Amino acid sequence: MTIREAAAFLSADILHEDFEDAPFKGAYSGDLLSDVLSRAKNGNALITIQAHLNTVAVAATNGLPLIIICNSRPVPPDMLAAAKEHGIALLHTNENQFTVSGRLYSIITH
Repeated sequence: MTIREAAAFLSADILHEDFEDAPFKGAYSGDLLSDVLSRAKNGNALITIQAHLNTVAVAATNGLPLIIICNSRPVPPDMLAAAKEHGIALLHTNENQFTVSGRLYSIITH
């Protein structure tokens, strides 16, 4: 599944266009960024409510091409700018993490 396919499947907003629309390999859902840093695998999407600059730093460090911000959390301008700079896609949804995780799991694993 590519990033744009995921956005369409989740009915999520794409917050910028400065990313490669490549397939991602899975997903990791988490809000404790130290846990994400130690457990998320290269090529995973990150499903979170943590809408701030440090989230992008963790994604960039771990090679995560996509961050999905849940619960309609506002995305600050510095996070958006950093995501663009690193080529990390940002999706925004009003759904919660459980719902997004379940929906992605159902489509990625089948």
